Amino acid sequence: MKLFHCGRCANLLYFENSCCTSCGASLGFAPDVMDLVAIDPKGNNTWEEVTAGDQYRLCGNYQNQGACNWLVPVSDSHAFCVACRLNRTIPDLSTFRNHDLWVRLEKEKRRLVYSLLRLKLPCEPRQEDQYGLNFDFLADQPAIFDERSKVKTGHANGVITMNIAEADPVERERMRSQMAEPYRTVLGHFRHESGHYYWDLLVRSGPWLGSVREMFGDDTRDYRQAMDQHYQYGPPGDWQSWYISAYASSHAWEDWAETWAHYLHMVDTLETAWQFGMRVNARQSPMMNSEPDPAFDPYQADDFDALIKHWLPLTLALNSLNRSMGHDDAYPFVLAAPVVEKLRLVHRIAHGG
Repeated sequence: MKLFHCGRCANLLYFENSCCTSCGASLGFAPDVMDLVAIDPKGNNTWEEVTAGDQYRLCGNYQNQGACNWLVPVSDSHAFCVACRLNRTIPDLSTFRNHDLWVRLEKEKRRLVYSLLRLKLPCEPRQEDQYGLNFDFLADQPAIFDERSKVKTGHANGVITMNIAEADPVERERMRSQMAEPYRTVLGHFRHESGHYYWDLLVRSGPWLGSVREMFGDDTRDYRQAMDQHYQYGPPGDWQSWYISAYASSHAWEDWAETWAHYLHMVDTLETAWQFGMRVNARQSPMMNSEPDPAFDPYQADDFDALIKHWLPLTLALNSLNRSMGHDDAYPFVLAAPVVEKLRLVHRIAHGG
């Protein structure tokens, strides 16, 4: 994630900020310039960026629900921003806690959309493009006790469904423990499910299919049978030698989605480190520079080896910092050589798809 600064006072900002904590300026993320900008009201839901003078409207979910901080150019007739237009279904906001859970989901979804825009990947709403993307944010019905009727997080035909319970940290931790997952986050879910979408969009019927099958295995294998086998018998004993996660070993589709998600983890975390001026010395320890290296933008890096060269020592530093604070590893993964090659292929497809 990039670093942002207030256009009025130069205060350092977070991606989620809607108000500068230093000078009080109103803020909004402008996806047309990929920047978090300070804005002044001009009346009739028109806002002017304080430095360049560009004019915007607040996204409908910014103005009415407090669930977004993105802007819509005044020349755009849509009521919602490019991220919120991807929503097909939102939860019943009259139900207790649903609004808070939805807002948490939207915050992580915008991070996903930011990455997709930085990679210049197609992410049009399905209502506007037959190959587009939609999100359904749904809640379990308390009156229904049938386990099979619960909302399942997943992807099908361009629609990513997310159970809003995933935004509840207590419920998510319960599921993480139950599923024996070392890593389970809302953002991880979004990135994983987007992998299934981009499999359909970039791989399934395209020129990459042969290369992906050679690397990830037979995607025509019966999916339900593979999943039943995975949950009954668990992953193979040597899964860490071949897969990014135990779940990735269940089927080629899940291997692809887990690897795709991991690639998005890499480039976004590396961008954060790069923006903070953290240079990683592969032989020693990370060192802070006064200025970021302008030659290294992880989202635009052609050389995958450069990403890995920066990534591995950075993860070592992250884990060491966490252990110093008495926490579990921030990065509970091992990148075996076959996994690195899978990530390399994902990199090629993400940039050439």
